[in-house]
Amino acid sequence: MAGRSRNTPDQQPSEAEGLLPADYDLADLYGAQSGDEDPDDTAVLIPPITLPADAELAAAALAVPLISRVVALARWVAPHREVDEHGDLGEADRVQAARMLGAEDPDEDDVVEAMRAWALACDLDLVETGTTDDGAHVAIPGPDLAAVEAGEPAAVLGLWFEAAELVRELAAEAESVDPEVVEGGGSDDSDGLAEVEDAHDQAAEILDEALHVLYEATAFAEPGAETVPLGVLAALLVVPDGQEPDEEMLGEITDLMVVLDPMLGDLAELGLLEHRPIDPDLFEEGDGGAEGDVVDTDRPLTDEDAARFGTVRLTVLGQYAVREWLLADGYDAPLIGDLAELDGPALLRELAENGQLFAEPELKAWLAARDAQDAARELLAGAQGRDAQSPVRRYYCVLGLAELGEEAAPPVRGVVDDAELGGLAREWLRARGADVAAAEREVALWRVVDSMAAVMLLTAGEGGRLQALVADLPVTDNPASYFGEVWRVPHPMTAEVLEAVGELHLDRKVAKEARRAAVKARSLRGQTG
Repeated sequence: MAGRSRNTPDQQPSEAEGLLPADYDLADLYGAQSGDEDPDDTAVLIPPITLPADAELAAAALAVPLISRVVALARWVAPHREVDEHGDLGEADRVQAARMLGAEDPDEDDVVEAMRAWALACDLDLVETGTTDDGAHVAIPGPDLAAVEAGEPAAVLGLWFEAAELVRELAAEAESVDPEVVEGGGSDDSDGLAEVEDAHDQAAEILDEALHVLYEATAFAEPGAETVPLGVLAALLVVPDGQEPDEEMLGEITDLMVVLDPMLGDLAELGLLEHRPIDPDLFEEGDGGAEGDVVDTDRPLTDEDAARFGTVRLTVLGQYAVREWLLADGYDAPLIGDLAELDGPALLRELAENGQLFAEPELKAWLAARDAQDAARELLAGAQGRDAQSPVRRYYCVLGLAELGEEAAPPVRGVVDDAELGGLAREWLRARGADVAAAEREVALWRVVDSMAAVMLLTAGEGGRLQALVADLPVTDNPASYFGEVWRVPHPMTAEVLEAVGELHLDRKVAKEARRAAVKARSLRGQTG
């Protein structure tokens, strides 16, 4: 599965007439702009997700109507049923199969749907076809049917995932077929085949990138807000990061929406997605649609209007499938709780190195498996040290301690006099009403420097968090006196923190004194080694 890219696909569908999404401003229509901050596929960070237990996923897979029809057909052929030499049912059995699947008086559409399920059952080997000793062609249930019907998670998820891979491949194949090429419209057979293969590869890449974006959007979304407008999805694939879309890009977004819409619909049939397709009336001539069908672009766009341009939501089954495809392509696609077996020091080291995307949920999962006192003791042990990562470890230690109640107080009280942990320990205790003195001046200043150092390391000095900390520094009317104390703080990042204050503080006098103090801190570091 390809990682996210910013390349606009070469394949361009023919322009549709009538009302197009490009008739609106992007901000009005899509409510979002490009959010890709790392176009280099080799450096893509995949956000972690939470998946339910395999048994719950298997139950969801069996509840997918197409899968339930496939299983029902496999059960229906027992002990065997005659087929032709191609493995197809006879006309009477086709009608009977449609009736067995719920159609009381099957029409042609019911039979077609039943045979689509039959084809998938055969592709998945849930129905096997062969020849008996007397030469008759028959279909029998596959060997995995019993395990699937029993709801065994491995069997069910294996079956469903194989179906997902088939549907994903067929969705791209259907979108890439050019009728002119299929009917011999190419210059020769080899040219026509090459065109079809190239179109298939482009469609598959578009679909993979869209699924990757949906996976990220779902991981970061608030509960209940996982639905993505189709235009937002297309915009994230077309608009380069940091750019405003121009008219040409808006047209490309519309074209990409038209390409994605049917492919997403195919995946929705297998339960990977919840998909509301683009309202076809939007692409009709303005005079051809029924009254009220066309959106008035001169008034504000309502939620219902926006939904008519298509929406999509990745389900938990979809998250499961996309994660498997990402893992197969060599990406690290973590799950929340992957670190639950680590001890506190190892947890904080892992979070300090790789945890910015998932620290808080991972901490909560880790804490949920432990006694509060044991958890606090382990976190405090992992927070010690003055190496380059130690400020970030202490930052995550504070986040973890914030989730614990008063039962964690004994181990926290045990470090109130520690040079590195005393400041955060006293803060935690006093916030919970404990009778403990505030940290001494030297410890308090060390805590200020350590907190700012952690934010600098986590944000690379960008964004508003560091700016807010700088603005909140308790600098009095005599900044020279304040920074005269700070530059002596024996923290490994004192000089860097003072330099950041000198760069970011809005008061020129304060900034100047901070820069002077930074020079002294560097000099002191050189003297002490």
